[in-house]
Amino acid sequence: MFELPDKHQGPGEPWFPDPQNADEEGLLSIGGSLAPNWLLHAYYNGIFPWYSQGQPILWWSPDPRMVVAPEQVHISKSMRQFMRKTSLKVTFNQDFSGVIANCQKSPRPDQDGTWITDAIKTAYTELHRLGRAVSVEVWDDQQLVGGLYGVDLKDKGVFCGESMFSKQSNASKLAFIALSRKLSQNKYRLIDCQMYTPHLESLGAYEISRAQFLTYLQ
Repeated sequence: MFELPDKHQGPGEPWFPDPQNADEEGLLSIGGSLAPNWLLHAYYNGIFPWYSQGQPILWWSPDPRMVVAPEQVHISKSMRQFMRKTSLKVTFNQDFSGVIANCQKSPRPDQDGTWITDAIKTAYTELHRLGRAVSVEVWDDQQLVGGLYGVDLKDKGVFCGESMFSKQSNASKLAFIALSRKLSQNKYRLIDCQMYTPHLESLGAYEISRAQFLTYLQ
């Protein structure tokens, strides 16, 4: 059963229940703060925020967990052909605010509205300022047409993907593949994709147990 943060814990003191105490859907805790110390404490314990405008902060640790090893990201034959021919360019950490703003505005067919509230956008932009959140941008000339962002747990060799967007065909895939190659070069062990989607599965992501995922963070 999910739990509320202890009433004695102030906003400067991050606290979460054991992730194994999450409910069947993965909901673990309600409330707390989006301050950098709370967010980083959460990610290092396999927990992330996900909630809609008007709700309290909801913290999740789902079981199973969608992940992929950077070197195992699947690149289809058609995608390889696209990458050889495309004029799109990929950069890292050149327009974090643009990426998260576009992710916020991107329609999600299975969601009513966006989970990227203004508070979430502000919180992750601050993590980026601190060097703990990373963006990947895809450009068509000077126009931002795709990208993704996430939280970098460099000391654990884990990158926690948060959201991606695409304004042109294959742009978000291009960002994900570029990220995976860079992470592989830097000996990262895992990309955390959080929860299952067919799009992530097509890129080679697969599900593991929460317990197995937590071993990567220990």
